[in-house]
Amino acid sequence: MDKKIKIGIVGYGNVGKGVELAIEKNSDMKLEAIFTRRDSKTLKTKGLTDNVFNISEAVKFKNNIDVLILCGGSATDLPKQGPYFAGMFNIVDSFDTHAKIPEYFSIIDKEASIIGKVSLIATGWDPGLFSMLRLIEESVLPDGKGYTFWGKGVSQGHSDAVRRLKGVSDARQYTIPIDSALKRVRAGENPEFCTKDKHLRDCYVVAEEGADLERIKKDIVSMPNYFADYVTNITFITKEEMNKNHSKMPHGGLVLRSGNTGVSNKQIIEFSLTLDSNPEFTGSVLAAYARAVYRLYKEGQKGAKTVFDIAPKYLSQKTYSELLKDML
Repeated sequence: MDKKIKIGIVGYGNVGKGVELAIEKNSDMKLEAIFTRRDSKTLKTKGLTDNVFNISEAVKFKNNIDVLILCGGSATDLPKQGPYFAGMFNIVDSFDTHAKIPEYFSIIDKEASIIGKVSLIATGWDPGLFSMLRLIEESVLPDGKGYTFWGKGVSQGHSDAVRRLKGVSDARQYTIPIDSALKRVRAGENPEFCTKDKHLRDCYVVAEEGADLERIKKDIVSMPNYFADYVTNITFITKEEMNKNHSKMPHGGLVLRSGNTGVSNKQIIEFSLTLDSNPEFTGSVLAAYARAVYRLYKEGQKGAKTVFDIAPKYLSQKTYSELLKDML
């Protein structure tokens, strides 16, 4: 049997815990170490590794980890951690600020190329799996229009962005598709939408004692790339209510394309996800792409990659002959 892929996790929040669970289900992987900003001595993990350290000690593992999975948030963590770790390790991350991906890609590509490592950015389910489906659908139906709907569910990136604001103790952001817009797409109308026509954003916020609630509201609704272009509802609640009613992390979404073949035959493609746990599913996607990164590195590739660069065969534990027999 081939040696197990040694995985490191940076950040032990919801996504980091999801990656840990995914590693446990992948027999060709081993969790080598977890790196955190918290007190590593008090961190409670599943026990897949005894190596739990402060994030500053990750550099010591440059020769002991095959792929480092970065599980921080896109608002403030990954813009710093991505370039830093790409200069030392093969990495996978879930950077999800869509508007900034080209810029981020260039920065990561420079760092990874210098040392001959592979860095896969912006994976998960969107960006990630949904990105790949959008490409396939557009390629198959060039005469058409594509749509993406998210939710209803908790957006980890948007929730994290709100939690980073001054005066916020905790937050959950629910992305809610507008049903009337979805019905028009499924009917093949090919409607034109502006950003706020497809989704609502619902924020539940626990404020710190004495915090300026009006200022928090203003900071949320004016946040570029996250809330500025949407209708956003903000509700302040207690910590107890957050724990009681908003502790779970469901999510989901759809990628659709409505188009024509021939003269007038209408064709509609739809791909959907319904998730009980957004971070656990994201962790599973990150783990699969970590396998691909390891294989690309062993082949001698280097630099930044996205899901567009990864052939599906690199994701699977199965051999190519098994894939031909079982899945083609």
